[in-house]
Amino acid sequence: MAVLSALAGHAQQRQEINLGDGWQFSKDKQTWQQVSVPHDWAISGPFDKKWDLQRVAIEQNGETEATEKSGRSGALPWIGEGHYKRKLTIPSGFKGHAELLFDGAMSEPTVYVNGQRAGYWAYGYNSFRLDITPFVHEGENDLSVDLQNVEESSRWYPGAGIYRPVTLILTPSKTYIEDWSIFVRPTDDKKVKEGERVVMKVNFNIVNPSERISYEVKVTDADGKQLLPESKNALEFANGKIGFWFPVKNARLWSPESPTLYNMVISLYDGQQKIDEKTQRFGIRTVKVSKEGGFQLNGVTRKIKGVCLHHDLGPLGAAVNKAALIRQIKTMKAMGCDAIRTAHNMPSQMQMDVCDSLGMMVMAESFDMWVYPKCKNGYARFFRTWADRDIENLVRAHRNHPSIVMWSIGNEIPEQGMEGGRQMAQHLQDLCHQLDPTRPVTQGCDRPDNAMATGFLPAMDVPGLNYRLHRYQDTYDHLWHGFLLGSETCSTVSSRGVYKFPVEVTDNSQYSSWSKNYDPQAIKKADGQCSGYDVEYCSWSNLPDDDWRWQDDKPWVIGEFVWTGYDYLGEPTPFDEYWPARSSYFGICDLAGLPKDRYYLYRSHWNKQQHTIHLLPHWTWPGREGEVTPVYCYTDYAEAELFLNGKSQGRIRKSSPNGGSGEGARLDRYRLRWNDVRYEPGELRVVVYDENGQPAGEQTLRTAGKPARLKLDVWTQNSDSGSASLRADGQDLAFVTVSLTDKKGTLIPAAADQLRFDVSGAGSFRAACNGDATSLEPFTEPQMSLFAGQLVVVVQAAKVPGNLTLTVTDPERRLTQRVVIPVRGLF
Repeated sequence: MAVLSALAGHAQQRQEINLGDGWQFSKDKQTWQQVSVPHDWAISGPFDKKWDLQRVAIEQNGETEATEKSGRSGALPWIGEGHYKRKLTIPSGFKGHAELLFDGAMSEPTVYVNGQRAGYWAYGYNSFRLDITPFVHEGENDLSVDLQNVEESSRWYPGAGIYRPVTLILTPSKTYIEDWSIFVRPTDDKKVKEGERVVMKVNFNIVNPSERISYEVKVTDADGKQLLPESKNALEFANGKIGFWFPVKNARLWSPESPTLYNMVISLYDGQQKIDEKTQRFGIRTVKVSKEGGFQLNGVTRKIKGVCLHHDLGPLGAAVNKAALIRQIKTMKAMGCDAIRTAHNMPSQMQMDVCDSLGMMVMAESFDMWVYPKCKNGYARFFRTWADRDIENLVRAHRNHPSIVMWSIGNEIPEQGMEGGRQMAQHLQDLCHQLDPTRPVTQGCDRPDNAMATGFLPAMDVPGLNYRLHRYQDTYDHLWHGFLLGSETCSTVSSRGVYKFPVEVTDNSQYSSWSKNYDPQAIKKADGQCSGYDVEYCSWSNLPDDDWRWQDDKPWVIGEFVWTGYDYLGEPTPFDEYWPARSSYFGICDLAGLPKDRYYLYRSHWNKQQHTIHLLPHWTWPGREGEVTPVYCYTDYAEAELFLNGKSQGRIRKSSPNGGSGEGARLDRYRLRWNDVRYEPGELRVVVYDENGQPAGEQTLRTAGKPARLKLDVWTQNSDSGSASLRADGQDLAFVTVSLTDKKGTLIPAAADQLRFDVSGAGSFRAACNGDATSLEPFTEPQMSLFAGQLVVVVQAAKVPGNLTLTVTDPERRLTQRVVIPVRGLF
C-alpha cells in the first residue's frame, strides 16, 4: 500500500506496479496469513496419498484397466478453495485508466474490486488483463481473488494460488497504448542478415485516440545507442491503429549463441504533454521450416536440441521465481540444450524474458486436452468456450519474445484420431497465424496412424511426433512436408546416484498391473528408485541413444524435445502404483536441480564447445568386492581406456553407425562401456584419446573413506562470474548444494544423514530438496535427509543489504559448515 501511495507525486506517468507484498491468504476466509505473491499454498504439504487419490487408466501410457494412482498429481494439498486479499491505493485526482494484469492464478480466478466482480478467467496457466477503472476510486480500495482447484483436474502437480506476478497498471489519461497490441517484426524475412540493414515494422493500438494525439518511437541497441531520430508522428487513422516502419543498420540477430536484444520506447502525447509511455524489448531473427532446409534460424539449418519443462520449480512449487528460472536455463545451456518446450501449458512472462536474455529457443505450448477429457475435471470443461480466448492471450502476450520459435496448440490430443479433429486443429492453427504470421504452429501427436488417416497431422505447419520411433519412417513417407519433429522424445527414467545390478535394459513394465509383463513380486520388492545407468525407460518410450540414431542419420528429422529437462512433481512413472513415489523420474536433472548421470550423456552429444568426460557409477561399493560392476563413460571422444588400481580394463571405441549387434548396437554408438569390470576398492581412472590416438583428458573416481566434512557449493545468478552474491530485492535466491564427503573430498554416495539448516542476517530459509522421489519430508522445514549424499538448500535475500549466513549441521556426526553470501543493494 505504501508503494501505491507514492503514485500521487507521479500522476502524469504510466505506472506498472508489481503487487508482490501486502497480500493476505486464507483457505476458509476465517483465518488469514501474510504472504507474498507469487505464492503456492500447497507446496508446504504435508505429502499424503489421500490428496487427489485417483483410480484411473492412463490412456496415454497404453493402460486399459483403472488402477490406484496415489502420487499422480504430486500428493500435495492443492485441491480446494483459496482466497487472497490486499489494499490498493489510488492517487488523489486520478482520472485515467486502471488495469490489473495477472500472469497466472491456479485456478479459475474470480477477481473483486471493492466487492464488485471485476472479472474471471477459467484457465489457470494463462495471462489475463482486467479493466478495473469502473471499480476504483481515489484512496484505499479492496482487491480480492477467489480460486478453486477441483479433484482430477490435472495429470501432474498444477500448484495452487496466485503463483505468477500480478501487476497494477495506471495511466494518467484514458487515452493510452494498449499493451498487447504492440508487435515488432522484420518486414521481409528474406532480407534479414547479420550485420546488414533490416527494415522492421511495429504495430500498436491507441485506445480512445483524438486529433490532438501524436506518438514517438525510440529504439536503442544492446549498447544503449539511439537508432532513430527524434520525431513526433500524427495519427494517420482515427481508429488509433498504428503501423510504423524503421530501419536497423548493422543488425545484430538474436540466436542462442548471440541473444542480442533491442529496446523500443513508444511515447504518446496529447499536444505537448506526454500522457503514456511503453517499453518493449524485441529481437531480430527469422524462423523457417522447409523440406529443403529443415529447421532454420536466421537462414541457418540446425537440429533442435530441446527439452520439455513442466512449470513447477521443485521445492518452490509453482511459485515462479526469476533466479530459479535462470538456474534452470543456464544448466540446460551448459549441457548443450538450445530449446525448451513449455509442456503442457502456457509459459510465464518471466520465463520467456529469461529465455530471451540467455538465448534459449522455445516451443510455447497451450493445451493438454481439448474437448475429450484426459482427466475428469481438466481443461475439457472449458475448451469450447475459452480456447480461442486463451490462444489469443497466449500469442498477443508473448509474440515479441524472439526466443519463441513456434507455437504448440496441443499435446497428445485424443481428437487426433476423431472425426472433426482436423478441423479443430486447423482452426487453432489459423488463429495463431492471424495473430502472428511469423511463426509456425505444431503439436505433439502420439497416434501417428490415426492422425494421418484423419488428416490431423498433415494439417500442421510442423508435424510433431511424441515417441513412436518405429513409425517415423512411414509417417515421413506419407507427409507432404518433407520433415518431422520429435516433439516429445525419450522418457528414460533414473534416480540420481542410484545404480542397480545386474545392469539390464528394461521398459519397467513389470511394475504396471495393466501390463502383460506385470510381476506382483516386483512391485512389492521395489524401492521406488530407477537405475542411474540410464538403461530404464517405459513401455511406450525409449533410450536417448534410440532418438539420436534418427536425429543423426535422417536429415529430415529436424530435432527433438526430450521428456524432461528436470524432474517435476507428480507422474511418478514407472512407479504410478507405488507409494510413496510422488514425483517424476524422467528428468535429466533431479527435482533439486542436481544433474543425474544422464545430464553428461546429453552433454557429450550436444555440447560442441566443451569436452565431456564422465564416469559412472561411483566407486564406493562395500560388500560388492569381486562382483561384476559395469563402468560407463559418457564422453564426446570416440575412444578411451579404463584403469582400475593401475590395471587396464581395456581400450575401446564407440561403434560405427552400422556396427555392433543387439544391445551393443543400441548402446555402444554413443557410450563407452566396460561391462565385465569386477569391483575392488581404490582408484578408477579413464583416459580418453583424440582422433589421432593421443591422450586428450582423463577422469578419476575414488572409493570414499569415512564421512568427515560437509561441503557447500553456492549458486547465484552471478556465481559464474566468480562472485556469488544476492540482490537485496526480497526475491533473489541462492541454491546451496550440500555434500557429505570424506577428508579428501570424495562424496559419501550412500549417505542419508538428516541435516539441519539455520539462516541468519540479510535473508531467510526458503526450501530444501534432496531429489528423492519417495521422500515425504516437507520442502519448507529447515531440515532434510541427504539422498545419495547430497541435497540443495534454497535461501532468499532480504530487502536490505548485508550478509546472509547459512549454517548446515549434521547432528549425527557432529559436523557443521557455514557459508556467508553477500546481499548487495539495488543499483
